[in-house]
Amino acid sequence: MTRATTLPREQVARARLAVFAVFALAGVVFASWASRIADTKAALDLTPGELGTTLLAASLGSVTGLPLAGRITDRIGAARTVAAGAVTAIVGVVGIGVLVDTDGSRLLVAVVLFLTGLGIGVWDVAMNLEGAAVERAWGRSVMPHFHAAFSAGTVAAALVGSLMSWAQVPLTVHFAGAGLVGGALAVWALPRFLPRIVEAGAEEEVVEASVPTGAPRSAWLEPRTLLIGVVVLAAAFTEGTANDWLAVAFVDGHDLPAWAGVLGFATFLTFMTVGRIVGTGILDRHGRVPVLRVSFTLAVVGALLVVFGGPLLAFVGAAVWGVGAALGFPVGMSASADDPARAAARMSVVATIGYAAFIAGPPLLGYLGDHVGVLQALLVVGALALLALASVTSVREPESGAAAPREGSPLG
Repeated sequence: MTRATTLPREQVARARLAVFAVFALAGVVFASWASRIADTKAALDLTPGELGTTLLAASLGSVTGLPLAGRITDRIGAARTVAAGAVTAIVGVVGIGVLVDTDGSRLLVAVVLFLTGLGIGVWDVAMNLEGAAVERAWGRSVMPHFHAAFSAGTVAAALVGSLMSWAQVPLTVHFAGAGLVGGALAVWALPRFLPRIVEAGAEEEVVEASVPTGAPRSAWLEPRTLLIGVVVLAAAFTEGTANDWLAVAFVDGHDLPAWAGVLGFATFLTFMTVGRIVGTGILDRHGRVPVLRVSFTLAVVGALLVVFGGPLLAFVGAAVWGVGAALGFPVGMSASADDPARAAARMSVVATIGYAAFIAGPPLLGYLGDHVGVLQALLVVGALALLALASVTSVREPESGAAAPREGSPLG
């Protein structure tokens, strides 16, 4: 970990708390929408395939925002970039609620979903860049806890969403309320982000973040980097599938009411949050490879319980699945950055491969759901987890005192 800077400790602590808040807010906005996907499906009378295609618009929007976010942050700073992304996402989510409540066309919903995803993608990258800057300034690893804050935000929003669904509160009212709370939190947090540059003469110049330089395409030729990408792809698919489809699967597959489906989704998010909070210590004690082997195995077991168990076992399965989905993505990203000299290029490749899951996942599960049912379509999670298990040795920590594998070596 990079040594702490000469910024006042109190200032860094305020920025750290602000980043926690922004991550949690991102989880609230995302899960407010995700918690009402089953209600949206019913209101618009969509088949699983039509829902999957519609959800694809949000994924495409997010992926479109990823390469833009770095350049925007470099020009205007992380705080303003997060603000722009958050406003776009919140306005988009409220717009979706208005369209669904007024029987708007699926095409218009898809367009607004694209804009929502665009805002979320820009927001996501900018807050992670600020989180990395805070981590460097703090001098200790705190990034996993930021992601736990995101998960905690999703849990809270999913529980509220379950209540809103049970009470049949219109989506517009639900989403507008979430937007007002989120906006107030952002107004408090963003001014507390780190300054872009500390005053001259400080021990170390602190910059929020900048666009990675170099030629990241060369990392596409590194076998280890590509295998880490496979692990992250499976992890993203394992997490993203539950986000998009778990509530729908509980409703369509187990004949539960919509609010109970959202409660199943909240169960998944709760245990994923717990897994991220306690997982850092477990990783330190046992290492990446053994922990991820157990994690992906738990994801498979959890998915099987959701699919083949009754309603009660499905809730148990959602909890096990959540624990299994907790660590794959952050561990894969950390592994891609083992060699600081190659971290930017390798992380770019791994993130690109991983985000492919968010593009392919929704329509794949939707089309399968049209033929075999949404519940049985979740078995694809098990297949991807088995692929990750075959590639998991790629995330092994470098030996003490040794550099990570360099480009052109047998390991990447």
